This record gives sequence, C-alpha cells and structure tokens, in this order.
Amino acid sequence: MHYQWDFGFLLQYKSLIWTGVLYTIGFTIGTALSGLVLGCVIALARLSSLRFIGSVIIGFTEIFRCTPVLVQLVWCYYALPMLTGIEMSAGVAAFVTLTLYGGSFFGEIIRGGIISVDPGQWDAGRAIGMRRHQLMARVILPQAFRQMVPPLMNQTVLQLKNTSLLSVLAVPDLLYQGQLITSSSYRPLETYTMIAVIYFILLFPLTRLAHRLEARRSH
Repeated sequence: MHYQWDFGFLLQYKSLIWTGVLYTIGFTIGTALSGLVLGCVIALARLSSLRFIGSVIIGFTEIFRCTPVLVQLVWCYYALPMLTGIEMSAGVAAFVTLTLYGGSFFGEIIRGGIISVDPGQWDAGRAIGMRRHQLMARVILPQAFRQMVPPLMNQTVLQLKNTSLLSVLAVPDLLYQGQLITSSSYRPLETYTMIAVIYFILLFPLTRLAHRLEARRSH
C-alpha cells in the first residue's frame, strides 16, 4: 500500500484547529483551577472531626474516582437534567464533570500532603497560641505544598488528557475539530496524526516538569 501523505490541506482548516487547541487549553486550565479549589474543600472536610461530613465526602470522592470519566460526562449531560430539571449546555456539563472528577483526586492529594507533615508541627503551633486556621495557613500548608506539587502536576496532565473525551458531547475541543476535518476532507491519517502531535506538544513539557519535580522531591 503506497499512501500519499499530504499535510498541506490542513492549512485551510487552521481556524478550526486553533479553536480546538484553545478549547482544550481553556478547559484544562479552568477545570484544574476549579478542581483545585474543590479539592481544598474536600481535603479540609475529610480532616474534619465530624464523622458524618467525612463519610459523605468519602462517598462523593469514591463515586468519581471509581467510575470512568466518559460515563460521568454522558450521565451529567443526559441524566442529571432529568433528575434536577435544570438543562445544561454541553460545555457546562463538561466543565462541571471535569471539575468534580479533578476535585476528587486533588482532594486526596491535598489531604495526603497535609497529613504527611510532622505532627510535632501542630503541637509547636498550638504551644505558641496559634489557632487552627493560622496554623494551617502559616505552618502546615507551606510544608505540605512541597509534597503536593508533583502529584498535583500529574493530575493536571491527566485533566488535559481527559479533555479529549469532550468530543462525545460535541464540545469543540481539539479531537472534535479533528472529526469535523476528517468528515470534510476524508483524510483521517493526516488529521489524527496532526492531533496526536499537538497533544504531544502540549503534554510533553508538563510531563517533563512533573518528572523533574518528582526527582527534586526525592533528593
């Protein structure tokens, strides 16, 4: 089989490609930040002395940690509106799903970072009269953050990879735009090769940074 490769035709679809890249990057940054905020709330709730709250949060996080993201996206878009009566656009459903998914993992990372801090730091802070929120903000979190950065970076990489699933909801991410280009040009080899290269360009620096942070933490 002698296939004639031709990437030149992709130039006429550059607006679609750039739109897909911007949607992919935008959803990655947006859901990573919102998931991080949610993760902080989850982590603090997990560390609460109130068992009921901790049990509810554990149940919430395990639902998202133990089900595929694709199933979550489809359920949130098609099933959730039937239960709540609130219609959501595909973009909103995708953002909510990736935020909840990311938040469940970010929460465990943050909680793990906090409990990894030497218990003596808590005792020392209390001994000089610091309140819990002061101790958390000034002593515990700065130390825990150094432990959390590499896994937080890895989870952000995963968030970027998960944006490729948004195409099932017709969100115009990079993969969805590739599908449009393929249906118009009938040249899937060049189109999906180009998409793979773009994902590699976006992901490779992040993965290298995560590896470097992991190596620095181990020394």
